[in-house]
Amino acid sequence: MNCLIVDDEPLAIDVIKKHVDRIPFLNVVGTTTSAFEAIEIINSGSIDLLFLDIQMPELTGLELLNSLRKPPLVIFTTAYQEYALESYELDAVDYLMKPIPFDRLLKAVNKAKTRLGSSKKEITQNIPEETFSKMENKEFIFVKTAYKTVKLMLKDIHYIESQKDYVVFHLKSEKVSSQLSLTSVESQLKASNFLRIHRSFIIAVDKISEVERNTLVINGDRISVGANYRAKFKAVIGNQRIE
Repeated sequence: MNCLIVDDEPLAIDVIKKHVDRIPFLNVVGTTTSAFEAIEIINSGSIDLLFLDIQMPELTGLELLNSLRKPPLVIFTTAYQEYALESYELDAVDYLMKPIPFDRLLKAVNKAKTRLGSSKKEITQNIPEETFSKMENKEFIFVKTAYKTVKLMLKDIHYIESQKDYVVFHLKSEKVSSQLSLTSVESQLKASNFLRIHRSFIIAVDKISEVERNTLVINGDRISVGANYRAKFKAVIGNQRIE
């Protein structure tokens, strides 16, 4: 489970991180003292669990959570009891009072793991053929995220990136994450516009703005073409190049 720790007190972050580092199934993606930086990280789509302080100067933890379109699971960490009711109304996994003992945090994390596991079974049972369906003649796909199913127009997909247990669909101005393997996505993307160019990337050929040796650019992002994929990539590009 990828987690993010958000607290305006660095010492509080250190305590939580030490606890989290003892738990094998947790991976700390980042820590921050800034609510606004936290929002940017969360919107990248790679966070499963958020450890969130409530009293912070820029935004309270409650305000931060309310601002998110697709919030991850959240465990509130605070020195104030009076926000407990409101936190549960926001469907928080747990509400931990500082100073936080390891056993109490572990109990909360296990609750989050159970909840995420149930959600993931619902989410994908590996979303293959029936959810993606055959796409030779499709203009769109439906992809399940942690909280809902979203419709993606194929013409809007710039590239698809593998990140551990997830793939991230990169659109022009947003990212959509789903618990899939890149191989399962590749097997369903029969549309000729899509090409796998690296073990971690599938790209939309028509979104390439430039190619320099073994690197291409899509929407300002530079992506390397893997050694095992270069011959096929050069063949595809060569067929469409005017000389």
